[in-house]
Amino acid sequence: MKMNIKRSLGYIPLIAISALLFCACGNKQAKKTESEAAVSNTEIPSETVRFSYSEIEGIGQDSVYNRRDPSDIIKVNNTYYIWYTRMDKPVRSGYWGTIWYATSEDEGHTWQEQRMALDVGEAGNFDSHSVFTPNILVYQGKYYMYYTGVQPTLGNPNKDFEGNSTTDFTAIGVAVADSPDGPFKRPENNIVIAPSKVSSDFDSYRVDDASMLVKDGKIWLYYKGRCIEYGKQGPKKTQMGVAMADSPAGPFQKYAKPLVERGHEVLIWNQNESVASLTSLSKSIHWAKDGLDFKPLAENLSSIPMAPGLYRPHLENDNAAKEIPGWGICMRQSKGEAHLLRFEINNLDL
Repeated sequence: MKMNIKRSLGYIPLIAISALLFCACGNKQAKKTESEAAVSNTEIPSETVRFSYSEIEGIGQDSVYNRRDPSDIIKVNNTYYIWYTRMDKPVRSGYWGTIWYATSEDEGHTWQEQRMALDVGEAGNFDSHSVFTPNILVYQGKYYMYYTGVQPTLGNPNKDFEGNSTTDFTAIGVAVADSPDGPFKRPENNIVIAPSKVSSDFDSYRVDDASMLVKDGKIWLYYKGRCIEYGKQGPKKTQMGVAMADSPAGPFQKYAKPLVERGHEVLIWNQNESVASLTSLSKSIHWAKDGLDFKPLAENLSSIPMAPGLYRPHLENDNAAKEIPGWGICMRQSKGEAHLLRFEINNLDL
């Protein structure tokens, strides 16, 4: 496995941190059998994974707005596009946000905020209070934006959103445009992933954080789910799942079980005709030849990017490029403040 960090002219990393060594997962994972090694078609040497960070212009630190939860990034002609959640300060939570977008012509060092890409839905709809955590897929010339929506707390006398752990369900919706600049319009019945009605299921309360893939002639939508039975402990027990459809607008059929435990923020990417995933709660990189049977490749990584979005050519209208992650945009937050910054990850030649 070759490790290198691509650096662009003028890029000054603020942090360069080594993650724990790639290994066979110590005592947590049995030694690979010969058949398993053949399936993965790779060895796992004792190498390190490094992330480096730099502040950005245009949608970075701001005295007026908080920005968070960026989408994956696509390139249209010579312009990079990104979507994200924006709130007025001091509000920091995406549960009170709308979706905006920005463009860059220098691989994400400098951005120009354009305008709102998607406002909240009409009263009574699942997304009438907030829309957040967007992601993007270009397919057969159309731009599909997947996003999380929430409505005011049912039964609240002031029609406020409480952010509780019992009745504030979320769903994932889709909006469609003919251009990355919009306008994005909601098709009729635009919920594509809803919480399970079985209370013991991993996604019976919250579904969120879509990450898209075109694989085997189908649209794969990876997402995170939270079980209602965990109550206030639910965020710590978030798991990653996947659903599949023949069309980007659905209907999507959920896979029968969760794929990765402790996968609060979902980031996946194509790699060697397989699927890799970075999960935040477990601070791990997982890998699956079939996109379903994920196994840990690197665990206990140090200072991984928060809520990251990658530049992913595979999302660009059937782009068959072989590139693997090089750079992206993530978020950093503290009390009352959230802003976006750029990160780079060394190429992982799995």
